[in-house]
Amino acid sequence: MRATARLSRSLIAMLALAMSAQVPLARADLVDTDAMAAKTSQVEQERAKVRDFLERANVKERLQALGVDGVVSADRVASLSEEEVHAMAGKIEGMPAGGNLSSTDIIIIMLIAILIAIAI
Repeated sequence: MRATARLSRSLIAMLALAMSAQVPLARADLVDTDAMAAKTSQVEQERAKVRDFLERANVKERLQALGVDGVVSADRVASLSEEEVHAMAGKIEGMPAGGNLSSTDIIIIMLIAILIAIAI
C-alpha cells in the first residue's frame, strides 16, 4: 500500500512538472505607433530597392533567360515577407558595383595588355 502511494505521488509530481514546463507564457506590450510606422516605412523602402533592382535591363534579361517573366517577378517581390525583403535588400547593398576582381584576374589582365602592347 505504501509503495503504491509513493508511486502515485511521484507520478503526480512528474506529471505536474511536465505540465508546468509546457505552459506557454503570454506577454503583451504597448506598441508605439511611430515605431511601427518607421518599421513599415523601412520595409517599403527595402521592397522598393528590390523592385528597382529587378527593373534593371541586365537583370531583366537574365531573368528572362532563366524563364521568369517581369510581371511574375514583380508579383513575387510583392508577396515576400519582411525578413525575405530585408535579406534581399542586404544582398543587393553588399554586391560590388563594378564586379570583384581578384589579384589573379588583375595579373592576367596586365599580362594580356603587355602582350598586346608588344604585338603592336
